Amino acid sequence: MKKHVLTCLLAVAAVLAASAQKQNETYLAYIEKWKETALQNQADYGIPASIIMAQALLESGAGQSELALKAKNHFGIKCTGDWFGGVYYYDDERSGECFRQYRDAGESFKDHALFLQRPRYASCFEIAIEDYEGWAYRLRECGYATDKQYAPKLIKIIEDYGLAELAQESKAESRKSKDESQKSNAGSQKSKDRPLKATVVTRTEPIATFTHDPEPPYVAPPTAREERDSFFLSHPRYRQNGIVYVVARDEDTYANVAFRLNVRERDLREDNDALGLTLKKGDRIYLSSKRTTGANVYVWTHPGQTLWELSQEEGVQEDAIRRYNGLDNSVRKFTIRQKIYLRKVKDDAVR
Repeated sequence: MKKHVLTCLLAVAAVLAASAQKQNETYLAYIEKWKETALQNQADYGIPASIIMAQALLESGAGQSELALKAKNHFGIKCTGDWFGGVYYYDDERSGECFRQYRDAGESFKDHALFLQRPRYASCFEIAIEDYEGWAYRLRECGYATDKQYAPKLIKIIEDYGLAELAQESKAESRKSKDESQKSNAGSQKSKDRPLKATVVTRTEPIATFTHDPEPPYVAPPTAREERDSFFLSHPRYRQNGIVYVVARDEDTYANVAFRLNVRERDLREDNDALGLTLKKGDRIYLSSKRTTGANVYVWTHPGQTLWELSQEEGVQEDAIRRYNGLDNSVRKFTIRQKIYLRKVKDDAVR
């Protein structure tokens, strides 16, 4: 009998050990880092935190994939016609596919939540937040991924790492907040029920009277999206070297353009190699970072053209042009017609 019990205990220990081995330390660290973001997106957008975390882990390899490291894209979201942010080209199902590029991983989590608000995924929100299996299969049915095993893979990650408990944590926190709110309201009600003591006030000075015009009706300021849409009505979008840009008008400055696009002014300036420069009418304003290579191998400059003007015309970063042509930081303007390379070329091929 004792031998049988010992054998059973050893078997249980082996199962527990095997279960523990499933949990990758990199995955655990990633979950710890991003679970609060996932829970916040669950509260704000109604997407189960368990699904958010499982998709991020699967699509980004816990933040270690090329897309996650170089494009900060943790959900494998590809470019669409309404995307005007940064792009990153990567070989996926086909060679050189276009993926969205973000400034940081937090943007990727936010964009994933917004991406799932599309009508295509509306039926997902008919499923309870606790039903992670239903969500996993519905996402696959709606076309989030082409992999036929996508749903089972998500479910396995959720179960291996106990991600279903995130929804329970969120509910418990919500109940706690509700209980505290009820207690607070009960305390307020008690204080209202107490009899009020009469207070006699004797005035020795006349009461002042004020007259003023009626307050104008409140007009809500435009939302960030409305401001951005309004900006694009007056600033048509163009593309150069695959990067979207607009053309500056008389009243534009980098500061007010950044405000209307809801981005940081410094980021906008860095994307346009424009730190310390003043925006002028007719200048191109790129909406994401310029590329490190041009559409052409080389171009010819004309006398008086600046390196910055060439960089903006070709959609290529200034530093990249300097590297390809051996130009130091003192070179700002071309005084003669000159052949300038926009890509790295073999020394024996051209010069």
